[in-house]
Amino acid sequence: MNVLVTGGARSGKSSFAERYAAHLGNSGIYIATAQPFDEEMAERLALHRERRDESGFAWQTVEEPLEVADYLRRYEPRGGEVVLIDCLTLWLSNWLFRYEQEADMEKRVGERIDELAEAVRRCAGTVLLVTNEVGSGIVPEYKLGRVYRDLAGRMNQRIAGVSDEVFLVTSGIPVELKRLAFRFE
Repeated sequence: MNVLVTGGARSGKSSFAERYAAHLGNSGIYIATAQPFDEEMAERLALHRERRDESGFAWQTVEEPLEVADYLRRYEPRGGEVVLIDCLTLWLSNWLFRYEQEADMEKRVGERIDELAEAVRRCAGTVLLVTNEVGSGIVPEYKLGRVYRDLAGRMNQRIAGVSDEVFLVTSGIPVELKRLAFRFE
């Protein structure tokens, strides 16, 4: 089963995903994509780690800023274990920074998104993925910001397409969207 959890910044996405993972399984692998480039980010990561440690749920943390698709392709589920990937938009940023100087940056990052979507689709275990909904705000004034916003929207659509459930979290309230989705039939 694949579950996408999306919402705005500080909406409660990660804490919901962690609680939902504990509801679905008896232990978890937490794939952290964030990189602590400054003190403030290091503090945020420490708070997330502390929250997981205090939850009573057995988490194993794997720090993987780029090769999440490779991890999922190698992953062999164990009974009752879930994988939680937090966060896809940070993962996307990591790839953008990796390819930023390349003429075909958008194409290369798009290929990474396709690889991830396919790895999620094929993964035999339960996978929860946390992402940010970035397309509801203003249009960024600089090109890289617009490219990031557009790629994030495409990525979220791709992952939602291979997910069994998609939750939108707003003000700490999760709503499952796929059940509510309009269908042309």
